[in-house]
Parts: sequence; C-alpha cells; structure tokens
Amino acid sequence: MAPSVTETVTETVTSVASTLGTVSLTGNPTTGDKGPSYPRYLPHFDASEKFPPTPIREFSDPGLRADPKKPHLLGPGTKLRQISPYLGAIVEGVQISQLTSEGLDELALLAAEKKVVAFRDQDFKDLSPERQIEIAKHFGPIQVHPTSGNVQGFPEFHVVYRDASHNRFKEYRGGNRANKTSWHSDVSYERQPPGTTLFWILDQPENGGGDTLFLSQVEAYRRLSPEFQKRLEGLRAVHSAVEQAEYSRKSGGPVRREPVETEHPVVRQHPVTGEKALYVNPGFTRRIVGFKEEESEYLLKFLFDHIAKGADYHVRAPYEPGTVVVWDNRVTVHSGTGDFPDEQRRHAVRLTPQAEVPIPA
Repeated sequence: MAPSVTETVTETVTSVASTLGTVSLTGNPTTGDKGPSYPRYLPHFDASEKFPPTPIREFSDPGLRADPKKPHLLGPGTKLRQISPYLGAIVEGVQISQLTSEGLDELALLAAEKKVVAFRDQDFKDLSPERQIEIAKHFGPIQVHPTSGNVQGFPEFHVVYRDASHNRFKEYRGGNRANKTSWHSDVSYERQPPGTTLFWILDQPENGGGDTLFLSQVEAYRRLSPEFQKRLEGLRAVHSAVEQAEYSRKSGGPVRREPVETEHPVVRQHPVTGEKALYVNPGFTRRIVGFKEEESEYLLKFLFDHIAKGADYHVRAPYEPGTVVVWDNRVTVHSGTGDFPDEQRRHAVRLTPQAEVPIPA
C-alpha cells in the first residue's frame, strides 16, 4: 500500500531531524509561525545514500528546435517585461505546466536569450513531484546533487531550506564573513554542467528578502578589452567538488558520489545563441590549468572581482508567491542574498537539468 500523506511527511521530517534537528509541522504559536507550507519538500539527508559517477550523456539543446518568434510561449495575453538590458525578464500570463513540447523548446530559447526569467502566478509548486520532474527533463537529464538535501524518494530535487533552527550551510558559505554574497554557477564541477534550470519558492520571508542575485557572464566577458578576451580564450580552469564534499562529510551529511574535479574552458560559447561567456566562479573554480600558483591566483582574483563589482550587469530576481525562476547556468552566476532574519523561513526547490560538455569559445 502506498504511504499516506501523513506517513510521507513524518518520514521526511524524521530524516531531516537526523541531521538538522526537529522540525515542527505545527510551527510556533508564540511567534505566529504556522510551520512549513510544503512539508513533503523538506530536505532529506541520508549519509548512506550512494550514487555511481555521473555518465556523459548525449545532449541537444531544446532551444535549437525553437521557433524564434515563440508563438507557443508568448501568445496573446502574455506580458514580458525586461529587467535590464543585459539580463532578466518577468513574464505573466503563461503557465509552465501547460506548455506543449514546442512551448518548452521556446522557454529554453528565452532563458538562453534573457539569461534569467521570472514567471509569475505559477501552479508549479502544487504539481506532483513526478510531473515537476517530467517537465524539467525536457531540458536535459536531471543532475542529482552529491551533498545537498533532497526530497525523500526523489533525489532529483535540490532543496533550499533555512529557518531559526536550520542553517546547515552557514559555515560552509563563510560564517565569519562580513559579506555573505556567494557567486557561483550550480555544480559547475560536473563534466556536463547545468543549462536551463528551474527554481521555485515554497515559503519566503514575511517581510521581504531571500531573493537571488544574477549576473550575465556574457556581459562580463564583453566588458573586457579585446586583447584580454583573446588571452582568456583557450585557457582552461579546474572546477572542484572537493571542498563541498569534505564539508558535508565532516558535518555528518551525505557524499553520494565521490567528488570530481573537471577542466572547463575559461570562456565558453552557448550552443544556441552563439554568445561567448566567462565560465569561472568563486564557488567552484580553483585554478587555471598550466599557470603557476601565483599566476592563477592573481588572474582568478581579477575575474572574481570583475564579477562581484559588475553591479550594472547584475539583477535581483524578485520573488512573489507562485514565482518560478528559469535561468541558464551556462551564461550566468548567481548568489542568494540572505537578507532576512534568522528566525524566518525560506524554503525553495530546484531542478537542475544538465547540458552539453562546455564548448570552448
């Protein structure tokens, strides 16, 4: 017999408690906290969970099949508002869950062009996990994260959860830092890193905050001098999962696959738009191949500073109830903001389809 909703929730909460402490489904009446709205998606950590190495898979970007006019995505009654000239758009009047295969192809193209798109008033969070995964798989095979909280029975989900008692990655991100911004491209250490990515909010801080900052790596590359661009093209950098795995292991969390280190081009080219983009990030890029230690350190420091200081090609993805954010990990970096009180809850879920082996510029 299939487990009841109550049984499923209880199992999930127990699995969270094993690593994070007790989660109250009823919240805290003193503070008015009603508990998590979607307990089925609480993070599940099982240190015994093991997966084989991620294989290389054939991949053809669905954006290559898309009609550039996007008639199946941006039809009558749809509103699209640009956030910045360089990246970001807000779309209203579209339900991702109702898109045809052609509409999903056009969504991949739109994400590649705009870099990050916030879809308002979505029913996505209320679909079944199976249906959510089915939609995401249109964009590629789902990356199964080696260390993060997932959903019990559905390892494809990456769960982001923080409240007064649970802030598992605070120290990993830098517990003693004055600046908590942490620019990264998701799991860029994979041999086939992610492309079109879906992220949706289940609970958000009551007084605002908890948004995500995004930056265009295409514009970051364009801002460099032509001579410097030429020098970067052809270089390769090592992206590493080692620190992430070591932190999880030391904190009693899972290491579902042994950590990998992968070389990727410092400048990559998007297979659909043809745009060139920087492909380094402070979260996972560790060194430039063939450079001596000091040379690598100074070049990466310049590129990381260039990313962090480029406020004119940053945007802040504004979350509202029902928002689904779709972005292209190949041409962006992002960072959570963490700008809300520790006692408030932020709960979100990500599905992370993998794309091609990065194409050198």
